[in-house]
Amino acid sequence: MSDTTADAGILARERIIAGPKFNRWLVPPAALAIHLSIGMAYGFSVFWLPMTKLLSGTDAAACANLGFFAQMFTSTCNWTVPAVNHIFETFIAVLGISAFIWGGWLEHAGPRKAGFYAALCWGGGLVLGGIGVSIHQLWLVYLGCGLIGGIGQGLGYITPVSTLIKWFPDRRGLATGFAIMGFGGGAMIGAPIAVKLMSVFSVGGVSGVPATLMVMGAIYLVAMSLGAFGFRVPPNGWKPAGWVPKPEKSTGLISSHHVHLSRAWRTPQFWMVWIVLCMNVTAGIGVLSMASPMFQDVFGGELLGLKGSGTAGLSVEQKAAIAAAAAGLVGLISLFNSVGRLAWASASDYLGRKATYFVFFVLGIVLYCTLPTLGHMGLAALFVVTVCVVMSMYGGGFATVPAYLADLFGTQMVGAIHGRLLTAWSVAGVAGPMLIASLRQTQLDAGVANTLVYDRTLYILAGLLLVGLIANAMVRPVNAKYHMTEAELAHERSLQHEASSDEAQQAAAARGPFGVIGVLAWLAVGIPFLIGVYIALAKAAALF
Repeated sequence: MSDTTADAGILARERIIAGPKFNRWLVPPAALAIHLSIGMAYGFSVFWLPMTKLLSGTDAAACANLGFFAQMFTSTCNWTVPAVNHIFETFIAVLGISAFIWGGWLEHAGPRKAGFYAALCWGGGLVLGGIGVSIHQLWLVYLGCGLIGGIGQGLGYITPVSTLIKWFPDRRGLATGFAIMGFGGGAMIGAPIAVKLMSVFSVGGVSGVPATLMVMGAIYLVAMSLGAFGFRVPPNGWKPAGWVPKPEKSTGLISSHHVHLSRAWRTPQFWMVWIVLCMNVTAGIGVLSMASPMFQDVFGGELLGLKGSGTAGLSVEQKAAIAAAAAGLVGLISLFNSVGRLAWASASDYLGRKATYFVFFVLGIVLYCTLPTLGHMGLAALFVVTVCVVMSMYGGGFATVPAYLADLFGTQMVGAIHGRLLTAWSVAGVAGPMLIASLRQTQLDAGVANTLVYDRTLYILAGLLLVGLIANAMVRPVNAKYHMTEAELAHERSLQHEASSDEAQQAAAARGPFGVIGVLAWLAVGIPFLIGVYIALAKAAALF
């Protein structure tokens, strides 16, 4: 160990360069530990309703017309669902902004430091949010869960990307798919835990939201810290044994050159991929938000073998059965959103990134336009299958884009470039729900039938996919004028504390066995994930 390395702090990047006994398959479970934790953002809806019933004996007249900003500071009135569910939009907005701001810092600091800071922000933010709920101050919940937690989300989301791509140059899609699959699957694990804890900590019939947030914050702090300390980075120039990079084609999208962050976001390729991600996410959010209510409104009694669609005239028990079936659909959506990330990203290693997005958009346009017809024909089973395929492509879009960026801009600063690109998700996460709500309300005000409202909205979403298709078609190889020179590349590597190594050192590095540690690491993330899959499938059983 060099003197510089010995003097570096325990979180420093130069302290985590892999030795000869390390195995690269230990990195994906470390990434999953972080992404499964921050993926609970998708499951936060389990808190919305309980958070509106925390106080008893409130003054109904005084609380009736309380505005959003008044609710931020009241301690005598219950919050409304619209007032609390904007926390999710805050997550997504801050996620993209923080990834944009600190992406460049992350490349120099390394995944251990960034991952540990993400753990402090996400875990600590939930604890602070729990304190806010306990003293009934909504502004503190937004500060803890929304702002500080959102920073943890942004740092945690991009932390593993660059490291995984460098460890798996032969399977970039597979590597990033493993990590980002965790974000899609985090709610499958976290949401049932949250529901159980709220029941355990309930007092006098009041749900135990505060204690649940604080306990889950502590759990996530530990899990993410373990993941962060499990990271190692490969030595400069490291390659998997026996792997030989394919010769670079002048017309191919996969480049062996590197583009600096300061130049990457000024290229047309960056903005075409930004549009690709934004359109895919906006359309996917539309289906995500409409699938359950559309399923209930369009099929209704037909799900119980009754004639006629809709839920009018049904008993309370029948409506409960339909709601259970819709919850089953939501469970399947979560599962396909998660598994689709790994499946499509892995497939992109063979199909190519551009071709994979071509499939997303062309197939997506067909399926989005087919959903209304399936509803009118009463084909519930095909409707469910179609929604599941659509949601797999929604998740697949997230998981494939880091490898797409690495192909275009090289691997040296792909984590930071990915952070800049995630602003597309922030825009889609905020603008998407607003667009869907606006379209729905405009049509209802115009007298459009409730079931037909979904039809027109889906056709509009298909139009957004067409925009994404055009943008994807316009992606070309990055012009050589944006490539880093050898001197610039050497300087950047020095900032990342990447010491040069000869071929003998590269050949000996990170060739260790998988071993017991590898088995335990994968079991630690695999067992909770499989439990989440089981719970999702159990909910889906109500569909059949």
